Amino acid sequence: MTDRARPPDGGTTDEPAPAATSERGSTPPTAPRVAPSTVPRSREERRADSRELILDAAVECLVERGYAGASTLAIQAGAGVSRGRLLHHFPSRDGLLVAAAQHLAVRRLRETEQRVSEALAGHPDSPERVDRCIELLWATFHEPHFWAAVELWTAARTNTALASALRPAERQLRESIRAVTDRIWSPSVRNHPRYEELCELLFTSMRGAALPYTFDARDPATDRHVAVWQSAARALLSGDQGSSGGLDRDRHEA
Repeated sequence: MTDRARPPDGGTTDEPAPAATSERGSTPPTAPRVAPSTVPRSREERRADSRELILDAAVECLVERGYAGASTLAIQAGAGVSRGRLLHHFPSRDGLLVAAAQHLAVRRLRETEQRVSEALAGHPDSPERVDRCIELLWATFHEPHFWAAVELWTAARTNTALASALRPAERQLRESIRAVTDRIWSPSVRNHPRYEELCELLFTSMRGAALPYTFDARDPATDRHVAVWQSAARALLSGDQGSSGGLDRDRHEA
């Protein structure tokens, strides 16, 4: 019988072509349609979703436009939510921006911990590991969450309402940063009597050294401060282990 759907001479026919067959000659089964979920989401789930959208949009505005450009209208448009929904979650613009900065920082902290742990996995407990750890910590001061924080710090200097919202959030974030830092360092460094001094030295000086990058774009990996921090860390960790230094004494006296 002639196959009229596919004539041998290459001509055409008005008859529809037969359905494609599998290698065994049988017609393959039609994939079943997946019915949309009929289970309604709870009010809590819808609220959590909209809150996440608002925070993500606020982070994007804060990093890309700065504090002045991160208006509630811009955030509302970026999140695709109603004005009422935004105000329901965040009645205050400053409260929203502080929450957004913390939201981004906590997310980045988790990513940083995983990335640094993987990068240090092949480094034994040695001075070379300390040097590498300092390089990786320095890199975190050039990520979006740091610049979002800088925007808020600068604005808070003349904005008392923002300063009031920012102060407790920054204390809580500092505790989270310290917890992640503790897990990054090797046990011998964490147990060293001068570990407190090392952490304070690195955190405060890295934060200060990063600020000029707001107007002086260059490669942070080549910053001369990196070698200074590495040398200071070696001096602290190899020096007198019978004293924890002035910072620790001040902390206990306070």
